Amino acid sequence: MISELQVHTIARQMFEKHGLAAIAQAARNAVACEDRGEVEEANEWRHIEEAMKMMRGPHQS
Repeated sequence: MISELQVHTIARQMFEKHGLAAIAQAARNAVACEDRGEVEEANEWRHIEEAMKMMRGPHQS
């Protein structure tokens, strides 16, 4: 399992490089891991996805 610091570092790097598309990519990575039965890795991708959503901030209306 990766540390909280690693989660946020990966999330920040992905978000800075790919913008909002990084959130969708993390979700796709999680689904792919789940399909392969890699539950722990899928959970890590979900955690990264949530960290990026927090970085994005609240939705504007």
